[in-house]
Amino acid sequence: MDYLVSHKKSISIISIKSERGTVKDASAVKDAIDKEIEAGFPNIVIDMHELTFVDSNFLGSLVTGLKHAIKAGGDLRLVGFQQPVKTMFELTRLYNIFRIYEDQNEAIESFSKPEED
Repeated sequence: MDYLVSHKKSISIISIKSERGTVKDASAVKDAIDKEIEAGFPNIVIDMHELTFVDSNFLGSLVTGLKHAIKAGGDLRLVGFQQPVKTMFELTRLYNIFRIYEDQNEAIESFSKPEED
């Protein structure tokens, strides 16, 4: 899996540079998240603009990454769903556990706002 990592306002941004998130990419995304947490960046934004497909293994790695981020005192936010990816999150009801945004700036700014119930 190809991805780029950048940092803004002490938040790690992992931009996925692939069209498909599959079983072969699941461990890479989980490792990328864990690496950022270990480097002191527990607040993470995953930019998924280029993904047109995600499978259950890839989704599982995002859930694991979310758990690790929360355990480290941070959070994991998602941005940029194309319609097939959005549909997968709706079918699996994962939109109930992730905070999902349209763009990176909106997700980054959300870290400085109080939590909504």
